[in-house]
Amino acid sequence: MKPKEPSDIFPKKPHGGKSSGSSPVRLPVTEAGKLLDFLFAALPDKSRTTVKSYLTHRQVSVNKRVLTKFDAPLVPGDTVEISQEKGREEFRHPMLRIVYEDDELIVIDKKYGLLSMGTERENRKTAYHILSEYVKRADPRNLIFILHRLDRETSGLMMFARSMQVQEKMQSRWNETVLERKYYAVVEGVPAKAEGRIVSYLAENKAFQVYVTDAENGREAITRYRVLKENGAYALLELELETGRKNQIRVQLAHIGHPVAGDKKYGAKTNPLDRVALHAGSIVFLHPSTGERIGFESRVPYRFNALFDRRRKP
Repeated sequence: MKPKEPSDIFPKKPHGGKSSGSSPVRLPVTEAGKLLDFLFAALPDKSRTTVKSYLTHRQVSVNKRVLTKFDAPLVPGDTVEISQEKGREEFRHPMLRIVYEDDELIVIDKKYGLLSMGTERENRKTAYHILSEYVKRADPRNLIFILHRLDRETSGLMMFARSMQVQEKMQSRWNETVLERKYYAVVEGVPAKAEGRIVSYLAENKAFQVYVTDAENGREAITRYRVLKENGAYALLELELETGRKNQIRVQLAHIGHPVAGDKKYGAKTNPLDRVALHAGSIVFLHPSTGERIGFESRVPYRFNALFDRRRKP
C-alpha cells in the first residue's frame, strides 16, 4: 500500500491565515493490519510520539467511528480519516456511554432508570439533556434530535440525530433504514414454544396504558422471540422487532402470559432483579449519509444471565 505524501495529508498553513486543510483527510485501506502501523506508514515525516498523539487526542476515525486503540484492526475497504484538530472531549457519565459518534449521529448505551426525554415532572435527568449539554461544549448552537425512545426502565442502545434534517430523513424511512433491533428480556414462566412470532394490535388509553385490541382500533405490532435459557420459573428471551410500537414488547409478552419480570405496570408478579428486565441489545441501520450498514451491540446484563446460573424454586 502506498500512502499519500505527508504534504497531501496535512497541507501547510497559508501565511497569516488559518489552515486550509480543516477537512479530515480520507485514506482507503487496501491491506489488513493494525491502525497504528497504518498511521506510521501514512505519516513517515511525523515522529512516532506525534502519530500516537493523534489517537490520544481522538483525531483518527475509521469508517466514521473515532478510535483511540493503537491495535484496532483494519481490513481492506475501511476508510481512515485523520483530522488536524483535536477531537471532542471524551464523554463520561454514570448513566450512559457513547458507543458511536460522528457529525450526524450519536449512538448511546443507557442504564435503566434514565428517561430518554423530559416529562412534565422531569426534564433534566434525561439522556436528551445529558447529550445536549455535551454537544454544546463544542458549540452552544449545537442541538440533538431523538430518533427513537427507550422506556425509563429499559437499558441499552438508542440513537440521536445531530440535525433535524437527519432526524426527518431517518424517521421518514425508518423501516428501510433500521434493519435490525434486538432486545433481551427475562420473563415470568417459560413459553410453550421455544421460538415464535407474536402478532397483535395495540392502542393506548387516556391513562397512557398500552393494550391489545382488534385490527380496527389498533396498530399492528410484530415481535419475534427465541428462548435462550430457562429454569422453570423464568426464561431469558431474545426478541427482534418487526415493528416499533410504544411498549410493544412489554404489552405483547404480558398478553401471552409471560410478562417481563419486574414489570408491575403490565402484570408482573415478581421482581427478581429489582428492575424491569428488558434490555435493547443490538441495532443495525444504514448510515443516513454514506448508506453504509452499521451495527452495534450491548451485552446482555450480567444479572440477566446470573438468574439462570443458580437453582431457583419454580
